[in-house]
Amino acid sequence: MTELVLVRHGETDWNLGRRIQGRTDIPMNDTGRAQAEAAAERLADEEWHAIVTSPLDRARETARIIAERLGLGELQVDDRLVERAYGEAEGMDDAALAIRFPSMAGVPGIERRSDVTRRVLPSLESIALEHPGQRVLVVTHGGVIGSLVRYVTEKALPPAEVRIPNGSDHRFRHVDGTLVLERFNGLAVEPPVRREAPITSSLTPSS
Repeated sequence: MTELVLVRHGETDWNLGRRIQGRTDIPMNDTGRAQAEAAAERLADEEWHAIVTSPLDRARETARIIAERLGLGELQVDDRLVERAYGEAEGMDDAALAIRFPSMAGVPGIERRSDVTRRVLPSLESIALEHPGQRVLVVTHGGVIGSLVRYVTEKALPPAEVRIPNGSDHRFRHVDGTLVLERFNGLAVEPPVRREAPITSSLTPSS
């Protein structure tokens, strides 16, 4: 069994302005750095064995802040943890998005949530197999965390109106090829919500 704790990066100016970031490499702002420091303090009472991060700057800086506080070594970077691609919606704020792509419908170049899950599950499996019996931090993005949570819970979480908070952590376990969601943003996940699903991808290939 490996514990995998997924942390969303700290706030950026685009987060503050409610603009879609996706793969656009926007740096953290000072509020984001404070959120990363708060996350590190929240996690400091536990033993951690490694930290893995998305390659985007906002995730890497969050990971560096946390790693320094927790006394972890060099960051491991995994490109599969990169944020969901939002295509032509990237850079648009909520108002512009509502006019051009209501409910995110028909956005050219957007990555489907199922495709996000399909590329991230092998990353988590690799991390778990490299760190059996250990506890690992994984710093990534709201679109990635949301896609994984929806996959495991059959879309019961997160609620439609809830965005993954900057600096939040979400606790999973890898057990015998299964990904188990234990806590979503600090709250225990309990029946009737489904909380586990295969981590070895049984998903059908993209069509």
